[in-house]
Amino acid sequence: MKLRIAVVSAGLALGALWLLGPSLQARDAAPPTGPLARATFAGGCFWCMEAPFDKVPGVVSTTSGYAGGRVKDPTYEQVSEGTTGHAEALQVAYDPAKVSYEQLLEVFWRNVDPVDRGGQFCDRGNQYRTGIFYEGDAQKRAAEESKRALEAPGRLPKPVVTEILPLEVFYPAEDYHQDFYKKSPVRYMTYRAGCGRDRRLEELWGKATTPRATATNGGAGKGWTQVKEGRFTKPPKEELTKKLTPLQFKVTQQEGTERAFSNEYWNNHAPGLYVDVVSGEPLFSSLDKFDSGSGWPSFTRPLEKANVVERKDGSLGMERVEVRSKHADSHLGHLFDDGPKPTGLRYCMNSAALRFIPVSKLDGEGYGEYKALFERAAGKQPPK
Repeated sequence: MKLRIAVVSAGLALGALWLLGPSLQARDAAPPTGPLARATFAGGCFWCMEAPFDKVPGVVSTTSGYAGGRVKDPTYEQVSEGTTGHAEALQVAYDPAKVSYEQLLEVFWRNVDPVDRGGQFCDRGNQYRTGIFYEGDAQKRAAEESKRALEAPGRLPKPVVTEILPLEVFYPAEDYHQDFYKKSPVRYMTYRAGCGRDRRLEELWGKATTPRATATNGGAGKGWTQVKEGRFTKPPKEELTKKLTPLQFKVTQQEGTERAFSNEYWNNHAPGLYVDVVSGEPLFSSLDKFDSGSGWPSFTRPLEKANVVERKDGSLGMERVEVRSKHADSHLGHLFDDGPKPTGLRYCMNSAALRFIPVSKLDGEGYGEYKALFERAAGKQPPK
């Protein structure tokens, strides 16, 4: 607490300048369409966790508080001393018909430093640790799967230390902490800047994570920014027919299949990412691409497991596993078990469902966070 007050005091003038930037966005005002759900996260200073979640359509409210400790009804002073075992936490009430728990997990990860064991940014101590407090098996599985995706080789500079624990009890913080970024915007922005939060988030996730970068990012990533922030909604059919070529529409929206050996990427050997043609969510990497002899682009594994959905497909009188994108729900192709090591899998994809982004354009398209994978493969960075 003393460190937080010192940072605020030292940077008051800087905070006034920050107010000249883009204003904070209000949360979706539409009424919920059904029963609400809740999600609870610990990401360091709860002041700084409210703002990004409040921007997400489908989030109804956010409440700052304390979770994971031993003391009943702790006060801010007790928690900030680090003696109660609690972490500063945020509880999110949301409409699952508008935003999924998996999307909220993505917002969480990209607003924390999950490799920092000693706290978050300038706030040090166990009370500022990161954590996901799940309720029920579905949230537990989703949280564990999202963490495993981050633990893929080359994604982050150190191991992920974020805890995934059952939520036992959540205590709301004192009233003056709620919506602090709205009540005291100068103090909030001063503290955020002085704590180095956005600087570190940019190092980990790229510029699209910070408030200023996302506000000016425009159409970079063809929807990827919206996916990361939990704001992506699939365009209506009428819009997709204009946005996509007839083949792209047939493949992604009508489960079609393009011709082998005459599609765009089956023989593409350039380094880069393959993303969903509708949403821009990253799906596969050229580092996992191989020549399967099938005439379609084939991969041993997804780049982002959380962005890929697998389900049974009994069409054409065969038992197969269909592969779809998580956020755009695009039909991508099928999964087979005749691939090479190390996975033994073959993700056989349609080029028409994908958009290829070469390494040289990753930064400009909002995918700079993935450059390290290719630099490491080329020997320009030491292995982690």
